[in-house]
Amino acid sequence: MLIHNADVATIFNQIADLLEIKSDNPFRVRAYRNAARTLNALTSSVQTMVAEKRDLTDLPGIGVDLAGKIVEIVTTGTCALREQLHRQFPPSVHELLTVPGLGPKRVNTLYRQRNIRTLDQLYSSAHNGQIRNIPGFGVRAEQRILEALRTQQSKKKRYRLDLAESIAGSLLEYLRAPGDIKKIEIAGSIRRRQETVGDLDILISSSRPRLIIQRFVKFEGVTQILTQGITRASVVLRQGMQVDLRVVSNDSFGAALHYFTGSKSHSIAVRTLAQKRGLKMNEYGVFSGTRRIASETEAAVFQAVGLPYIEPELRENRGEFAAAQSGKLPQLIHLADLAGDLHSHTKASNGRNSLREMAIEAKKRGLSYLAITDHSRSLTVAHGLNAEGLTRQMDEIDQLNTELGLKLLKGCEVEINEDGTLDLPDSILERLDIVVAAVHSKFGLSRERQTKRILRAMDHPCFTLLAHPSGRLILEREPYDVDMQQIILHARQRGCFLELNAQPSRLDLTDTYCMMAKSEGVLISVNSDAHSIFDFDNLRFGIGQARRGWLEKKDVLNTLSIAQLLLSISHSGK
Repeated sequence: MLIHNADVATIFNQIADLLEIKSDNPFRVRAYRNAARTLNALTSSVQTMVAEKRDLTDLPGIGVDLAGKIVEIVTTGTCALREQLHRQFPPSVHELLTVPGLGPKRVNTLYRQRNIRTLDQLYSSAHNGQIRNIPGFGVRAEQRILEALRTQQSKKKRYRLDLAESIAGSLLEYLRAPGDIKKIEIAGSIRRRQETVGDLDILISSSRPRLIIQRFVKFEGVTQILTQGITRASVVLRQGMQVDLRVVSNDSFGAALHYFTGSKSHSIAVRTLAQKRGLKMNEYGVFSGTRRIASETEAAVFQAVGLPYIEPELRENRGEFAAAQSGKLPQLIHLADLAGDLHSHTKASNGRNSLREMAIEAKKRGLSYLAITDHSRSLTVAHGLNAEGLTRQMDEIDQLNTELGLKLLKGCEVEINEDGTLDLPDSILERLDIVVAAVHSKFGLSRERQTKRILRAMDHPCFTLLAHPSGRLILEREPYDVDMQQIILHARQRGCFLELNAQPSRLDLTDTYCMMAKSEGVLISVNSDAHSIFDFDNLRFGIGQARRGWLEKKDVLNTLSIAQLLLSISHSGK
């Protein structure tokens, strides 16, 4: 049985949800959530680790009990604790957690006080005005539940990019094993680095298509074969994701890769350009009459219609054609362009590694500086630091800066209070190299109040960077209502910066707001928001989002050298 890290993490998150619904010990809940996060960020397979009898307790946040449950899940595909918890509630209760804005505590309230146990019951209760009078809800919360349910019903199921990539990686490794493949690529929305994925498109070049197809449909994770031909097949995996496979000849690979990468709007526009030149274009190539004039590479396909190569992340028909025709395509940023990371956490708040361990790992990753930004005091769920704790940490940073050959910056992820003030006194803020300010509460404020709150925080002379500016969690929580254009314009006026948080659950800023910030000359910081040494892997997701937002090296704050960075942030907000 093939078990992905994401499968184990999903079970741990489900356990945490069910424990929280039944009001279990919050520390126990947090342990399962932290373990799930560790597993999602882990690059090596826990199934392989179990097979090799490696000590799972070496992983951050994984104790003996959790290690035993990982072995149990890898071995059996499930966990007795999860099944026991499921038996304590109707199976449909867990479905309520799929509604954005409904966390376990609210689901607990709905279940205990109104016996709401299904999505249909939830919709009926909200539609009939029976939610608003429940303590902790109100009219606006009831309306948001209705809107979320309607939106959910109209959408095809999608998967976060990191989960889709993990599934795709296992499938590609399986398909490559026999060695009869010349080229293999993931196309579609993963290749364009969209933040969510509906299905997987795999393209293979091989002289043995029938064998490839036969092997594909026998993949252990396949639960349904939708179609199976000589050169193409479609299946559904255990996670519910559809995978479409195409096998083509090597001399058609470039045309097929362009065709199956999309987007649909981009592809239609390219075909229109081909038609204007009297050409025909499909997944097999670009044709003049019956003569194929381009097909082997994507660059040749673009050249045939009079265009330079356009990077996959730009293929959304959002101006890439005009930019290509005028020679103004951006030189998109690469992961190697990052000189540092300006948002990370340690054990001092809700991280899983020590300050020293985080610094050593950042240096291994080729970074030359790292900002330590543990949470401030009011975020009690994250064990935020008060002034005394921050002072101790600053002393430790001073000591490590004499030892490690990597510049550690003294920072803090400071709470933005409801009134827009910051959560620490100026006497402490003034001692920090960087102040990363964030909203973690009062998401339901009106657009006017939320915007005013953030703008006031940005006006603080110590403010450097706005973290995860919209507060969204992809497929879990909608962004709070805020005037992002006004925030971007204010950042330009104040000379401060915005974050692109690279956690695949956030990817916040969105690509469109990255484009807006770029047009206004506001620098973006692509940060990992690392809570463990494994989370530095998040940076590649952030870079993918930055590239979708047309960002170049010059548009990103943390591509600067440490001297340039310190000069820039010393002027921020002044």
